[in-house]
Amino acid sequence: MIRHIVSWKLVSEDAEQKAADAAGIKAGLEALVGIVDGLSHLEVGVDVGLIPKNWDVVMIAEYDDNAALEGYQIHPDHVTVSEWIKTVVSDRVCVDYDW
Repeated sequence: MIRHIVSWKLVSEDAEQKAADAAGIKAGLEALVGIVDGLSHLEVGVDVGLIPKNWDVVMIAEYDDNAALEGYQIHPDHVTVSEWIKTVVSDRVCVDYDW
């Protein structure tokens, strides 16, 4: 199994826009469950805002193997969501590991 963890910093400083962008990321990514082969689990969390320097959104996803993660990366539905995410984030960090 491969665990894929991604965190994003959102561009907007406006609280309402930031909340809308975070909700859009969450909805877009969670819609991929059941669509992408080998994606066995995916959850998206939005930071509660207690610590200003925290990252804004995190995704934790699990894949059957490396091939499933690679397939996810190029899956057309993921590409569409990913391209939109790029328009609302300023930074991204990612870790993939076996577990």
